[in-house]
Amino acid sequence: MTIYALSSGSGISGIAVIRISGPETREIITKMTSGSFPKAKQATLKKISKIETKEVIDEGIVIWFPGPESYTGEDMAEFHVHGSVAVIEAIHTSVSKIANCRLAEPGEFTKLAFQNGKINLLKAESISDLISAETEMQRHQAIEIMSGRSSKKFNELRERLLNILSNIEAKIDFPDEDLPEDIIKNVKIESNKIKEEIKKILNDQKVGELIREGFKIAIVGPSNAGKSSLLNFLSNRDVAIVSEIAGTTRDVIEVHLNLDGYPVIISDTAGIRDSKDEIEKKGIKLALKKAENSDLNIILIEPNSVEFTGFLNDLINEKGLIVVNKSDLGIEKIDQKIKKYNPIYLSIKEEKNLDILLSAIKEKLKKKFIRSDYILITRDRHRQNLEQCIIHLNNFEKKNSIEDFDKAAEDLRMATRHLGTIVGKVDVEEILGSIFNDFCIGK
Repeated sequence: MTIYALSSGSGISGIAVIRISGPETREIITKMTSGSFPKAKQATLKKISKIETKEVIDEGIVIWFPGPESYTGEDMAEFHVHGSVAVIEAIHTSVSKIANCRLAEPGEFTKLAFQNGKINLLKAESISDLISAETEMQRHQAIEIMSGRSSKKFNELRERLLNILSNIEAKIDFPDEDLPEDIIKNVKIESNKIKEEIKKILNDQKVGELIREGFKIAIVGPSNAGKSSLLNFLSNRDVAIVSEIAGTTRDVIEVHLNLDGYPVIISDTAGIRDSKDEIEKKGIKLALKKAENSDLNIILIEPNSVEFTGFLNDLINEKGLIVVNKSDLGIEKIDQKIKKYNPIYLSIKEEKNLDILLSAIKEKLKKKFIRSDYILITRDRHRQNLEQCIIHLNNFEKKNSIEDFDKAAEDLRMATRHLGTIVGKVDVEEILGSIFNDFCIGK
């Protein structure tokens, strides 16, 4: 099957790139262009025509990438044409007339590259992350993973485990051979070293995931405390409705921001209060859930927020930042329980002390985004596989007798399998869908 898609993104543009990959690629070029066939990997100016009528669609650049020396490992081509909707649609329609050609699914070109051994799974993921990067930090991390640093480390650990496994299996297959009697002791020393290295990798404060997904900040507090106004200020635009009517915000409103290079997701939530309105109660439940899953909670209250004090015990912790808004109305009557937490006093209306709040947020970000050479994990699936690897290595270390060699070998096989799953060295069909569905069509 041959696939095709617009790779340069939808919308009117000066140049559009249409990518084609599969066994019919050469036929498509031959039927849609005239003259000599393009030389490999050379930009060739061609008139691109409709297959059935030979009517010229556009004049553009055709690049031919014969397999296996192509991105996908198959015969592949790119048509660089003018980026009008009509031109793109006409080329797509003509290509679809050829048998065994269909529109590509999201990420299918990169999926082919993985399946044909051109890239490993970590590089495929990093390509997706690079395309989605919104900040310099995200771009840098994606490039680091693409460079192969993570793959090299995980492959090295896997090879060391395979070496241990070979010693165990040798003892199982040749029990009468003169193999070292302390083989279990020696391999346990090595397996323990590997386990400690994995623990060190896991002890990264999840910075890799934070960079990739964004630092989650939830603005929580009672109704009419100014949460939506604060979101609008931080976003530098009106993204939330501001009203004096209590309960205006019912759902969670999220905004992605680049805050001094840090990727941040800020959420405005429903005001927390006692309510009989079923829809508002669901919004309050969502607000508390968002606060639970956030990396930082801005607990926004006003001087007379007496009803909110009951929720403070649940929300005030190491990831809570108490902020008192509307300080222009006076803070003399503020609850003493709140004062003892040294809140930040500000007035969004008068733009007072907002710089202090921003500095406090940035300080939290700096502490969380500690850079380290051991940040090799960017997705939850990496972390889960490493954690499972440690579990199997722990089980392996509990095996002490020759009778347990078979079970010990199985523990090592499972540990090795989990390391292999990270880079795609074992059957990972069950996770490919979730990975490549995150891609855009044409990549």
